Amino acid sequence: MRDLHLFFILILFASCSDIETFENSTCINNITTIDAESGLKENQSVIIQDNKIVRIQETKKVNLTGNSTFIDGTGKYLIPGLWDAHIHFAYIEGLAPSMFDLFLAHGVTSVRDTGGKIGFVKKWKDQADADPKNAPRVKIAGPLLDGTPNVYDGSTPSRPVLSVELTDVESAINKVEELDKIGVDLLKAYEMLSPEQFSAIAKIAKEKNLKVTGHVPLSMDVISASNAGLNSMEHLRNLEMSTASNWEELLAIRKKLLKEGKLKEGGVLRSNIHSAQRREAIEKADPEVTKKVLAVLAKNQTWQIPTLSIMTGATHRPFGREDWQASFAYLPDSIGQQWSDGAKSVMKLPPTEDRIKYSNWMNKMVKDLHDAKVEIMAGTDCPIFFLTPGLSLHEELFLLVKAGMSPLEVLKAATLNPAIYFEMEDQIGLVKEGMLADLVLLNDNPLEDIRNTTKIESVFKDGKLFNRSDLDKLFNKLSNQ
Repeated sequence: MRDLHLFFILILFASCSDIETFENSTCINNITTIDAESGLKENQSVIIQDNKIVRIQETKKVNLTGNSTFIDGTGKYLIPGLWDAHIHFAYIEGLAPSMFDLFLAHGVTSVRDTGGKIGFVKKWKDQADADPKNAPRVKIAGPLLDGTPNVYDGSTPSRPVLSVELTDVESAINKVEELDKIGVDLLKAYEMLSPEQFSAIAKIAKEKNLKVTGHVPLSMDVISASNAGLNSMEHLRNLEMSTASNWEELLAIRKKLLKEGKLKEGGVLRSNIHSAQRREAIEKADPEVTKKVLAVLAKNQTWQIPTLSIMTGATHRPFGREDWQASFAYLPDSIGQQWSDGAKSVMKLPPTEDRIKYSNWMNKMVKDLHDAKVEIMAGTDCPIFFLTPGLSLHEELFLLVKAGMSPLEVLKAATLNPAIYFEMEDQIGLVKEGMLADLVLLNDNPLEDIRNTTKIESVFKDGKLFNRSDLDKLFNKLSNQ
């Protein structure tokens, strides 16, 4: 009997000694975690210390000491922080100071700026690096690397100065060298580049371990651009022209139009070519040609950022909804009023037949790309076309699901995939021990309805907790600017 009593004492002592102690930590208890690697896992305890996830285990008692926080996660869901992989700080410079708060308030903890004057966008990258707990992680490309005539040349309000005009191969190489020294994270190739300029950019980028994203130059077909070193494509831009049965004829015509249009404004020339070829290319889409092109994209790991938010915006029109209109209150007053008036004007006009066909093509192609094992990242192109920063990312997730991806696959596109793209998968993108604590706590399950990513209870950025009250304060701050 005495031995039995001693046995129970030892068991009790062992059980007590199993209770870990964490100092100055945050414990989210009884939470359901969701990420692209592990899927959904119930009844988890997640311990955050400093700026990292230090422990994940099945829910059990833990001791918290010092300045610690306990969060009851019962009925809630924890996902990695979200990325918007296509944004522009420089498109509306007056909006840029509000964008950090807008992103964080919507659970967007990382962004990829895909084009703007290097001095302007580098300022936001430096600010984010200096204060990582109060700003989204910022990756920048610097200016669009364009040929001549360049598109975003400042000639109209809708084409601000986002690009540089590169007149030859030497100027392209020199610009890449310059941007690399400044400290860009990737390069953005654009539509007016010659094949020789594009190949030179891709070659030197590879030497410097810089990704090349962009639009397929109008002087090239998709397979040639991918083979030359295009790591990712924005908006599926010009993909339709390479998947038509007469793609070679279309390419020859484009080269002729580019040569003849050297004295036109870049934006006008590009629009003329799109108008001349897009509809025909979609109508002559060839399944066998498409299959061949997508196979090359998959083999070369030329990832896609469809930006359905903007590319189908003329037909989907989220800006016509009351909740979207309400988001304009968080923009600087003059911009918010301009957006409200502009959105109402657009809503009065029915979408054109060409727009409807293009939107339908975009949605089908996203599904085809996904089925062909071409990786996808979630991005929006905000703040163009009334796309409220932060909010628009959640719309993008909804549209990707609508196009045929599963909610978990879409979460991967907005969390793990951008981390892999930037070779950061050992730091962010998963709810996993050792990862940086960029996380979003949701009140409902996003795997049941992807729109539940909008039901945010808390956000963690670099380990700092923004609870619901803190997030509401960010919105109040924005509405009073």
